[in-house]
Amino acid sequence: MSGIPPGEGDRVAADQQEIIAEPEPPPPAIPRPRYGPPTRTQRIIAIVSLLVVFWLGLQLFASVLAPFVAAAVMAYALDPPTTALTRLGLPRGGAALLMILAVLAGVLLFALLLYPLVIVQIGLLIGRIPQYATLLQGWAREVLTHLQENFGTDVVNDKIRDLVSGQAGSMLSILLSTVTGLVTSGFAIFNLLSLAVVTPVVGFYLLRDWPTILGLIDSWLPYRYRDVIRAQARAVDRVLSAWVRGQALCCLILAVYYAAGLTIAGLDLGLLVGLAAGLLSFIPYVGSITGAVTSIGLALAQFPHWRGVVVVIGVLIVGQTLEGYVIYPRFLGDRVELPAVWVIFALFAGAAAFGFLGVMLAVPVAATIGALARFWLRRYLNSPLYLDPPAA
Repeated sequence: MSGIPPGEGDRVAADQQEIIAEPEPPPPAIPRPRYGPPTRTQRIIAIVSLLVVFWLGLQLFASVLAPFVAAAVMAYALDPPTTALTRLGLPRGGAALLMILAVLAGVLLFALLLYPLVIVQIGLLIGRIPQYATLLQGWAREVLTHLQENFGTDVVNDKIRDLVSGQAGSMLSILLSTVTGLVTSGFAIFNLLSLAVVTPVVGFYLLRDWPTILGLIDSWLPYRYRDVIRAQARAVDRVLSAWVRGQALCCLILAVYYAAGLTIAGLDLGLLVGLAAGLLSFIPYVGSITGAVTSIGLALAQFPHWRGVVVVIGVLIVGQTLEGYVIYPRFLGDRVELPAVWVIFALFAGAAAFGFLGVMLAVPVAATIGALARFWLRRYLNSPLYLDPPAA
């Protein structure tokens, strides 16, 4: 009699059968559809569809996108120093928070130091509007009288002279009331508050996650054109980074110089005019022309002799010399491949299409279009369409 308990042999045999039995075959794979390469028509439709969606999005949300675009510009400008801090061992979140706090501290310091002086000068300008209007009326009357004496009453009659001299004085009052209405309107206050509150918060999150966002966008690029798109993105980044960071530094230096120089020259509104001329210098020629015309006009109205006017003109000439031969070559150089006319057109076209949001988007869009235009121009110059000789 064996030592195997009853029933144990059947269980062992069943286990052996399960071991010997072959495993069940896996379920058949579901066939996936195979797509051919996209045609040229499909690519054009996809690109046009993306552009239309982008345009419609701007049209629908232009009134609320300003703080988010400003936050993106802030994150883009602050990414290099933030990356440098992370290489020193600081976490990305801590480095981003430190950079945002540094920007806010600079803005608050500027507001605390210059805001009272700017408010005083704005009040001084408002109080002198009647005086400037009277001087402008007298100047217009003298010019028209001189023209009437030289060319006769057939060219300039008394009605035209009285009309122009009267309207010349009211132009300043209309301009002042328009600017005051724009500044004190509810929507302008809402935009200012949204820029002051929303922009730093969104800017912090974008700056913290900037490498992740770039990596995610890079993973969406089509494999076939990935290298070409990356090369064009690097070209746009080279132009845009040089323009944004270099132009911001140039504007700051020029604003400090013109504000200090015109104030030392004795111009009553020198601080206000100098800051405006420096900050508007990101538009080629606009800041220089606006500052020159305004400061010389105020100097003619303020100083009873030509000495003060000559000093103001000297400050402007020195500023233009420094701008053209020292500041811009040092901080911008030849890295900015954006012609001045193209920048002016882009800024005015963006302002006409989307207002303040369009002004912020104008230079990035202009840099992108410029890089793509140079890319297609190179392809054209290397193509048979350009290189093939004419038929005999």
